[in-house]
Amino acid sequence: MIGVTKLSINSVGRDYGGATAVHDFSVDIGSGEFVSLLGPSGCGKTTMLRMIAGFMSPSRGTITLNGEVISSPQKVVPPENRRMSMIFQSYAIWPNMTVQQNVAFGLELRKVPAAEMKQRIDRILEIVRLGPYASRYPAELSGGQQQRVALARAIVVQPEVLLLDEPLSNLDANLRDEMRVEIRRMHNEFKITTVYVTHDQGEAMVASDRIVVMNGGHIEQVDTPQRIYSAPATRFVASFIGRTNFLTGTRRDGQVEFAGFTMPEAWLGGSSLTGSTISNVVVSVRPHSVRLHAAKPEAMAPSTAILAGEIVERGYFGDHWDYGVRLSDQLLITAASEPHQVHEVGQRVWVALDAAQMSVIPES
Repeated sequence: MIGVTKLSINSVGRDYGGATAVHDFSVDIGSGEFVSLLGPSGCGKTTMLRMIAGFMSPSRGTITLNGEVISSPQKVVPPENRRMSMIFQSYAIWPNMTVQQNVAFGLELRKVPAAEMKQRIDRILEIVRLGPYASRYPAELSGGQQQRVALARAIVVQPEVLLLDEPLSNLDANLRDEMRVEIRRMHNEFKITTVYVTHDQGEAMVASDRIVVMNGGHIEQVDTPQRIYSAPATRFVASFIGRTNFLTGTRRDGQVEFAGFTMPEAWLGGSSLTGSTISNVVVSVRPHSVRLHAAKPEAMAPSTAILAGEIVERGYFGDHWDYGVRLSDQLLITAASEPHQVHEVGQRVWVALDAAQMSVIPES
């Protein structure tokens, strides 16, 4: 449920000469919702954001804000008249202005009264934790602080929609982790309808209410972060969001035969296979759902297959081990285990595969 629709994108496409950058893009975004456009470089997400912002017209389809058409092939409302704020990858804050002057800029353009302006600036600087830095210039700030200035400047004008285009790509890994939480905190504070473009799945998973996964200009799936991860709609989504093992099986007499083991169709969600004419079934199995045991486990969930395997490779990552486990001559899978669960290369292990944690990838 998205509640009251704030922004509606209806069958929008964008062509460049003989090439199509965005194909038939449709999604409704609710008031106060945080939606990320996620995908690899060149998938059309920034083109879509620029059409929402009004910097580019659609070749077909419409974009509406509060029920009013703001973009169509015939007419595009200028960006300055859209009641939107946009944060760019480069931040675009004024180097010759202090933090306070940067934040005040949009309010001055809107001729906000001085007393109200001061109140709004003081509040936003407190929220983004930049109050003590109000008189500093951008060159005197860290990358994370500059990003906070850009956020404060965009939010202080109280836009109806906030647009962010890869805003954290210039930060190092630790700052990105900090700022994606900060962006979500700011969203919880102001409840501004937000469209966020990123190629980083971690950013999208942490910050979003829903994620639009894009590939080659098409929408692959629109869903919550939890559903995107646990129930991917396509093979691309399963591989792009996190890590996974793909197992291919053959349907026969109510069973699915994989390389070296068999599972009943019912274990894999029989309803998703009922009525299907496909003979091959592709299943996504996340490494963290593969359980390794030194001895054969006695009691497991009814829908669990217990298989013998051999550790053929391993890697230590501090918070987990990655193990390559050979189940048969044709099947090698990756398992992620807790740091204290140590297995040696060459060791025989028992592998528990719980069908409840497997996702059948629907037919294309």
